[in-house]
Amino acid sequence: MIRTRRSLVAVLAAGAAAVTIALAGCAPSDSGGGDTAVLRVWAGSATPINNNFNPFAVDTAVHATYGAIYEPLFFFNQLSADAPVGLIGESYEYSADGKTLTITIKADQQWNDGEPLTAEDVAFTFTYGSNVDEQLVSSEAVDDTTVVLTYSEPKFTAASLILGSTWIVPKHVWEGIEDFMGETNPQPVGSGPYKLKAFTEAAYTVEANELFRDGAPAVEQVQYLGLDSNQSAQDLLTTGKIDWVGQFIANPDAVTSGGDIATLNEQQDPTVLITCSNAELGCAGPQTDPAVRQAINIAIDRATIREKAFAGLAGESTPSFTLQPRDEQWLSDPALATSPQEADAAGAGEILEAAGYTKDADGFYGKDGTAIEIDLFSPDGWTDYNDAAKLISEQAADAGIRINARTVSDAEYWTPISAGDYQMAMYGLTQSLVADPYSNYSEYFDGKSTAPVGEDPLAGQNYSRYSNPVVDEAVLAAGSTEDVATKQAAYAAIQSEIARDLPYIPVVLNASQAFFNTAKFSGWPSESDLYAAPLPYLSAASAVVLTHLEPVEK
Repeated sequence: MIRTRRSLVAVLAAGAAAVTIALAGCAPSDSGGGDTAVLRVWAGSATPINNNFNPFAVDTAVHATYGAIYEPLFFFNQLSADAPVGLIGESYEYSADGKTLTITIKADQQWNDGEPLTAEDVAFTFTYGSNVDEQLVSSEAVDDTTVVLTYSEPKFTAASLILGSTWIVPKHVWEGIEDFMGETNPQPVGSGPYKLKAFTEAAYTVEANELFRDGAPAVEQVQYLGLDSNQSAQDLLTTGKIDWVGQFIANPDAVTSGGDIATLNEQQDPTVLITCSNAELGCAGPQTDPAVRQAINIAIDRATIREKAFAGLAGESTPSFTLQPRDEQWLSDPALATSPQEADAAGAGEILEAAGYTKDADGFYGKDGTAIEIDLFSPDGWTDYNDAAKLISEQAADAGIRINARTVSDAEYWTPISAGDYQMAMYGLTQSLVADPYSNYSEYFDGKSTAPVGEDPLAGQNYSRYSNPVVDEAVLAAGSTEDVATKQAAYAAIQSEIARDLPYIPVVLNASQAFFNTAKFSGWPSESDLYAAPLPYLSAASAVVLTHLEPVEK
């Protein structure tokens, strides 16, 4: 099932010219308060913003596509163990064998163009484009509000992907679109609380959808800005010219001390070194050797990276790709609870030497006369990622591994990752929506979720091109049962394989900082009411937050 790409915690900082253009483009009628309140958001977009609202184009569609305009059936709150909240959907029920999923949607819903939203649209969505699951036998609209999905295998564990990460699209629009990936969809027809009002390369504005099933939201307009650096975003936040950001700020007190801006930091998403790992699918470079990845894994000093690059605000990563302590029951081996925190250059050398590598006169390891040399890139201005990459380059050099760190533009960053035309990049993964790591394993490690180099994965986000039959079999087993012991055994197999193979080398548990203006808008999530993760780039969660907000009367 499709999910939005990991819109990494943006740490960009824009130049004055970009800021001026962004605030001028799509200029709203009011800057806050009153009946026409406009909430200004920076969700990590750089300029020029790509005019793409295609929910299937996970690497290029703009942030408002997901949640604000297009919706899944249910909202799964990754910060809570509560039952999912119905959006388009009203209720759902599995058959005893888990192969049939009956979904009831809310009655009398409309698309933002006025056409009725019915079960026929939902049934169509699951048979269209990259939403098609190879195990789907049939998708049938029984009546206007009931859809029955039938699968060849049980789908218990996949509920959050099927129900919470599939963006429902209108049949009357998309049935006529043959190239679902090439479509840019500049006039999106969705069911969410907002619809597109205006677009420029510097900013775009969405306005309240008066046909939304719960009524138009109180915040009438939301403007998404494009910025190219972090400091300007921080300055605009501090001066009240941006109201909501998700970005890394090393000194949060500098922003929140005035009392208008509040912050939450819910550490949950792993930052990793993503590698193009699979030579059989076309990956090229020394990082395709598991021994090289294993050596890098223990050559880096994560404690130093957390302090110097992330200002001590990040958490400890885990090679199990679970979220601890939330997912404690699924951790198979306590040794996999955290990645090594201190560098072990000698140990890295031993791994390489055992794999046939030798040191050259300059002290760098290589094989057959060719030294290991790996290209590592991160996005321009993402200061925590840029700093971490530099530290990793230095630490790897101490262990005799040459890693060249560089920065690239936003466009240059996503394209090679999705196509597999890279060796190594600083990357972020989205944590599972529920207290179960199944979606992590299915999305990022399953061979069905990848594609050969040169092709974008259509279902899933396995951009490392990782393929392991043991993992694939275990993912299938975990998704086919509700039995805890069976899933624990499957996850143990997965964790053992991925901790050894390391197609994604964990670095830190990201500092997922959200900053929002409480002087202009009320209703934000808080430590006492975490009804949704307060990050503007988190697809459905960000839209749930928007529907909770109200302008503060002046």
